[in-house]
Amino acid sequence: MDLKQLNAFIAIADCKSFSAAATKTGLSQPTLSRLLKQLETDMGVELVDRYHRPLHLTEAGVFFYDKISTILTEIDTVTSMTQRLSAPSAALNIGFVPSVLYGLLPEVIAKLKQSNPDIEVNLKDISSYQQIEALKTGEIDVGFGRFAHQDPWIQQILLRHERYLVALPKAHALAHITEQRLIDLANNRLILYHQTHLPISTTAQPIKNTINNMATANNQSGSRHNESSNEQPSFEPVTEPLLHLFAQYGISPFMTTTVSDLQVALGLVAAGEGITLVPASLKTVRTEQIVYRRLLHENATSPIYLHSLKDFVHPKIPDLLSAIYQVYERRGITYRQQSFISQR
Repeated sequence: MDLKQLNAFIAIADCKSFSAAATKTGLSQPTLSRLLKQLETDMGVELVDRYHRPLHLTEAGVFFYDKISTILTEIDTVTSMTQRLSAPSAALNIGFVPSVLYGLLPEVIAKLKQSNPDIEVNLKDISSYQQIEALKTGEIDVGFGRFAHQDPWIQQILLRHERYLVALPKAHALAHITEQRLIDLANNRLILYHQTHLPISTTAQPIKNTINNMATANNQSGSRHNESSNEQPSFEPVTEPLLHLFAQYGISPFMTTTVSDLQVALGLVAAGEGITLVPASLKTVRTEQIVYRRLLHENATSPIYLHSLKDFVHPKIPDLLSAIYQVYERRGITYRQQSFISQR
């Protein structure tokens, strides 16, 4: 068993065709067929059912594919890291989510370049979820995101929490109220825009407790919602960040619309199609059509994380962190100074 055989098997399994796999890998069909046959002979197991079109994996093949594809991905990651360790890039490639760009990121980059005049900085707009794979492949060296991630290859620093604001059309009936409550917003269409959701493990139990407590209170008060049954409502974890915030207070918005990104969400708010919640750094966007109002709830915040690899910390990342903390001090932002630790 060798890497050529394994990569041939993965390509055939992904493409479900020898001809398509040949195009993908640049190998001839006879070569792919030979590599697959050698792998099956070495293992003593049939992995691919060749008598169906498109090709199907056998039960053993499905199991092997699930396990070996993860291992091959890790091999690619380790190879990429090894190459970067031997010859680190002079440039610092930074991934960011769009909401961070509206905040202090431009000021941080300016401060970084001021203290490092020769540094080359490349910025890439990339979602929090995609940043994890981009770090592993070397597409970026560090990432600013809004979500915590649990990945054995990644380490992260919580930079700070940013308050959510309510974005309302200027003509909205609640637009004149300077401090808003989530319960008062529940009858509106809530526009959702997050591409990354919260991990279930961190949200399930708090939301379940909230829902169960509401159900108990409703039963005790004779609420019509549960008149016909003593059973509690079925529970599904709420992982969409804005819905999670509402659910923490036992509130479910009347209606929701999901869009591709934050700019589209604000465009719909400007058009009077609903409301949304955004980090405070976006309060200057579309102010001719939108008003931004503070939420009374202290936990209505959006975190900002900085992500890097555990085994390779780019030499310029300490300078980036220093620039971040200098900007925070100048702005009077409370923070706890941290640093990335190389695990190798």
